[in-house]
Amino acid sequence: MFSSLIPPDKHRMFGFIVCVIVFELLTYLASDLMMPAMLGVVDELGASAAHVPAAFYLYLIGGILVQWLIGPVSDRFGRRPLLLIGCALFTLACGAMVLVPNIQAFQWLRVLQGMGLGFVIAVSYPALQELFCEADAVRLMALLGNMALLSPLLGPLLGSLLLEWLSWRELFWLLACIGALTWLGLYGCMPETLARDAATPALRLGAIAQGYLALLRNRRFVTASLALGVMGLPLVAWIGLSPLLLIEQLGMSSVGYGLAQVPVFAAVIVGNLLLGRLIARLSLSQVLRHGLWPLAAGLGLLAPLSAFDRPLAALLTGLSLYGVGLGMSHATLYRLAMNASGHSKGLVSALIGMISISVMGVGAALLTVAGAGQSPSAFALLASLAGLLYLLLITWLLRLPPATDSNVDPRDVLS
Repeated sequence: MFSSLIPPDKHRMFGFIVCVIVFELLTYLASDLMMPAMLGVVDELGASAAHVPAAFYLYLIGGILVQWLIGPVSDRFGRRPLLLIGCALFTLACGAMVLVPNIQAFQWLRVLQGMGLGFVIAVSYPALQELFCEADAVRLMALLGNMALLSPLLGPLLGSLLLEWLSWRELFWLLACIGALTWLGLYGCMPETLARDAATPALRLGAIAQGYLALLRNRRFVTASLALGVMGLPLVAWIGLSPLLLIEQLGMSSVGYGLAQVPVFAAVIVGNLLLGRLIARLSLSQVLRHGLWPLAAGLGLLAPLSAFDRPLAALLTGLSLYGVGLGMSHATLYRLAMNASGHSKGLVSALIGMISISVMGVGAALLTVAGAGQSPSAFALLASLAGLLYLLLITWLLRLPPATDSNVDPRDVLS
C-alpha cells in the first residue's frame, strides 16, 4: 500500500493514480498501437516507407518541444491545471487524425501528440514525487513503468488485431475517446500537490534560464540525465525500427511482429518487479549497481550473438537480458537525477525529460542513418555501442563526489 505525504481522500487518490497510469499508457499507445499500421498509413497517404521511423522520432521531438516551459509553469500555477491542459491537447490531436489529408499533416499531429508525453514527464512525475515518500515514489514510478510497458508489449499485437476491424483513423478516434474520459477522471480526482506558498512567486524567462543553466552546471544531474537517455536508446531504436526489420525485411505477419515484442518488454517488467523487492532494503546507488550487470551484459552480447545462424533469436535474447537491467535501473536513475539538485521539481523534471528524450530521439535517428534498420545483425552491432556508452556514463556518475545540496536525501547520494 502506498503512503501519501498529503492526507487526501483515498478514493480520489486511487482515481488520480489510475488516471495518470491511463494517460501515460495512452501517450505510448498512440505510437505503439499504430506501428503495425504505419506501412498502411504511408501507402494510403502516398508517402515512402522512410516516414515509418520518422513518425516515431517526431513523436519523441514533440515530447521535448515544450517541456522547458511546462515544468516552470507548473511550478508557478500548479500541477493540476497543466496536466489537464496536456491531456486535452493530446486528446484533440488524436481526434484530428481522422481528417488528415497527407503525410505532412499526419507528422505535424504526431508532434502534437508527443507533447502529451512531455506533460506526463514534466507534470505528473513531479506530482507523484511530491505526493509520496521516497520508497513509495520509486515503487510507484516502477509501477507506472510496468503499465507503460504494456503499450509496446501489447500495443503492436493489439493494433494488429484491431486493424482487422478498424482503420488506422478509427484507432486514433478510439484513443481520443479514451483520452476524453481520462480528462474527466483527472478533473474529478487529481489533487493539487504543490502548496501555494511553495510555488514560484512570478514566472520570468530570465529566472527560468538561470535555473536551467545552474542545472547544466551540475555534473551529477547532467550525467544521470544523459545516462537515462543512453540507457533507453536501444529500446527506442528497436521500437522505431522493428517494423522494418521484422515485417518488411523478414516477412513476418503483423501478429508475428507483435509476438516478437513480448520477450523484450516482459523482461523490462521483470526488472521492475525486481526493483520493487530491492528498493526496500538497498540504497538507490546499490540498486543501480545491481541493474548494471544484466543491462551491460545484454547489450554486450548483442554483437557476438548476432553472428550466429539465427540472428533474430540471438537479438531477442540480448535485448531481453538488457530489458531486465533497464527495468531495475530506470526509476532508480530518475530518482537520483531528480534529487541531484534542490531546484523546483517541475524545472528539474522538465530538463531531465528534455535531455533524456533528446538523447534517445537523436541517437535513434543516428542509428537509423548508420544502417541499424538494414538487418538484425546491423541493429545488434550498433545497439551494443550504446551499452558501452552507458557503462562509461555510469562509471563516471559513481565516481562523482556526493551531492551537497541540503534538499537532497542522504539515501539518494551515490556512495
